[in-house]
Amino acid sequence: MITFENISKVYRPDIHALSGVSLHIRPGEFVSVVGASGSGKSTLAKLLFAEERPTSGTVKVGDWDITKIHHSEVPHLRRQIGVVFQDFKLLPQMTAYENVAFALQVAGAPGSRIREVVPQVMKIVGLGEKLNRFPRQLSGGEQQRVSIARALVHRPKIMLADEPTGNLDAVTAQEILSLLKKINEFGTTVVLVTHDRDIVNALHRRVITLQDGRIAGDAEHGKYHI
Repeated sequence: MITFENISKVYRPDIHALSGVSLHIRPGEFVSVVGASGSGKSTLAKLLFAEERPTSGTVKVGDWDITKIHHSEVPHLRRQIGVVFQDFKLLPQMTAYENVAFALQVAGAPGSRIREVVPQVMKIVGLGEKLNRFPRQLSGGEQQRVSIARALVHRPKIMLADEPTGNLDAVTAQEILSLLKKINEFGTTVVLVTHDRDIVNALHRRVITLQDGRIAGDAEHGKYHI
C-alpha cells in the first residue's frame, strides 16, 4: 500500500530531515509514526501526500510512484489520501456542511452526489445534527470531526492524520482516536503522525519511531518510549 524506499530529504543549506528511511505499510493497517520535534515525522507526512518531494529514494502509494508524479496528477492522488491536520484548516465563513461539500465541489462532483455524501460522512463523525453550524459555533473536537468528514468524502484508501489531537484536551483526543479506529475498521489504512504518548500507547498497534531522521524502531504492537 505505502512504501518508502531509502528516502532522504535534505533542506538547504544542509539540514537532513530524513536519511535512508525505508518502510512498508500494508493495506488496512493502523500505524503510528512517532518521534520528538525535529525527528522527521512531519517531513515523512508531507512526502506521503506529495507536498514535498524526496531528495533521493522512492515513495509508492499503491501503484503510484509519487516520487515522479506529475503536478497535474497530485489532486487525484490526494483524493485517495484523506489528510487531517492539527489546526483543522476549516473555512470560517462556511458552515460545517459547506466546508465538507467544498472538497467535493473543487473535484467537480455533481450537486446530487454532494447532497448524498455530505450528510452521510457527517453522520459517521457524529455531527449529523450540526450541519449548519459555523466553525466558531463548534468545539475544537467538533471542528476536528468536520475536518475528518471532509477527508472522508472521496472515500480514500488512506487516512493521514498529522497531529490530529495536538490542539485538543485528553478526553476529546480519545474521542478523535476512537473515530480514527472506527474509520480503520471500515478498511481504510490509517497513518497517525503524533507526539502524543498516551494516544499511541492506548492503541496497541504498530509504532514506527523516528529519531534524527532515521527509523529508530518499528514494533508491531509498540509503545512510544522516547
